[in-house]
Amino acid sequence: MGAQKALWELSAGEQAAAVRSGEVTAVELVDRHLERIAEVNPAVNAVTQLLADRARDAAAGVDRRRAAGEDPGPLAGVPFTVKETTAIEGVPTTYGAERFRHNVARCDAPPVARLRAAGAVPIGHSNMPTLVLAGVHTRSELYGDTANPWSRRVTPGGTSGGDGAAVAGGMAAIGLGNDSGGSVRLPASFCGVAGLKPTYGRFPADHRLGADDPALATQELVVDGPLARTVGDLRLAYEALAGTDPRDPRAVPAPLYGASVPRPMKVAMVADPGGQGVHPLVRKAVEDAAGALRDAGYEVCEVPDVPCLEEALEVYGCMTLAEFAPSWPVVRDLLGEGGHRYIELSMAAARDAVPKDVPAYLRLTGLRLGIRRAWAEFLDTYPLLLGPVFTEPPFEPGLDARDQEGHARVQKAMRLCTATSFAGVPAVAVPTAVVDGLPYGVQLIGRAYREDLCLEAAEAVEARLGVFTPIDPRP
Repeated sequence: MGAQKALWELSAGEQAAAVRSGEVTAVELVDRHLERIAEVNPAVNAVTQLLADRARDAAAGVDRRRAAGEDPGPLAGVPFTVKETTAIEGVPTTYGAERFRHNVARCDAPPVARLRAAGAVPIGHSNMPTLVLAGVHTRSELYGDTANPWSRRVTPGGTSGGDGAAVAGGMAAIGLGNDSGGSVRLPASFCGVAGLKPTYGRFPADHRLGADDPALATQELVVDGPLARTVGDLRLAYEALAGTDPRDPRAVPAPLYGASVPRPMKVAMVADPGGQGVHPLVRKAVEDAAGALRDAGYEVCEVPDVPCLEEALEVYGCMTLAEFAPSWPVVRDLLGEGGHRYIELSMAAARDAVPKDVPAYLRLTGLRLGIRRAWAEFLDTYPLLLGPVFTEPPFEPGLDARDQEGHARVQKAMRLCTATSFAGVPAVAVPTAVVDGLPYGVQLIGRAYREDLCLEAAEAVEARLGVFTPIDPRP
């Protein structure tokens, strides 16, 4: 178990192994995490609704199953946080908004249910931007700002920033977030942890707000995904989360591990997608990861660019804003003070391009298929793509919603995340170094339903460049 480490410092795999072997009980494991939350959450504000009694009860159930000779699961007793978008039975799903403070969930969302079935224990909800619309920095109307545990001078990212900060600070071994354009990968990178954005349809989900399902763009773009301190822990979460569920007909029974690919595996490398500029420290992170992959036997090939970047960014923005615009007058009032600025800056930037009628919108759906085809053809040649998560260092809280210049700067820096979400392909963010007190990382992007290849390569990077969390919060 690692005699010199506290229980909360162990990886999820080590925690589960300790519970499964009887070295510790699941209740002890949860209690040590609750103590850690009490110690550091006041400085970070990542965990919003703490579920102490519920978590102890769930952990006691894991211990009873083990005592009865039952398999307690591959994640036995492992505490995890759940983004405020995602339902935990009997707990309000608030989306960080006052309007939904008492929106008590009737049942677990599919990913929560699947992690429970693997033996994991939800320990609390985690913070996010209000309604996931208030920006890239994690600040909600109900719960305020989440601090990056590395430095309060920079954002923890978003929209799954509460989970990134909680995992980095040792408050949970796994965080359950979601991603439609970087919302798992950005906080993973800014908080120095690993994060998985799966292929569309890989994990079952339920993203309804009330009784109604979302429109097409939201259906196809938003995917739930885990954050963890090690890639091995991402793999455990991946295996638990994947599969079908009658509540989500989008989820497909694709194999967890696909057919072998020719070795040495080709990895395309692009440090500056679109040639729009990349910070030297970010470029170095990509180059360091490339070196690690070459050392592990991969064939890394620097390529001129990624497919259809500008087109993907334009069509993504136009489709999402076209669906969103009719409801904006109502939604705007739900965002609290200042929460409207990020979306209004987005709408102002795309005003002339957003379709005004059905034929124009339908044209966008055809363009999306062409973009996905281009990515599939590119990844047929290169099973993996190595690139930045964000082309700048972590930015100061609120830059994304401050003014048009700050908004454009953040949008440009996250362009590879946005484009790959639109293409529907999987990606794993993995840290590479800590420079001047801040973490840096990269992402490995793969073919549809080949999360296994992304995880394998990310593990090779991690094995050579290191793991940098958990950490104590810093000023």
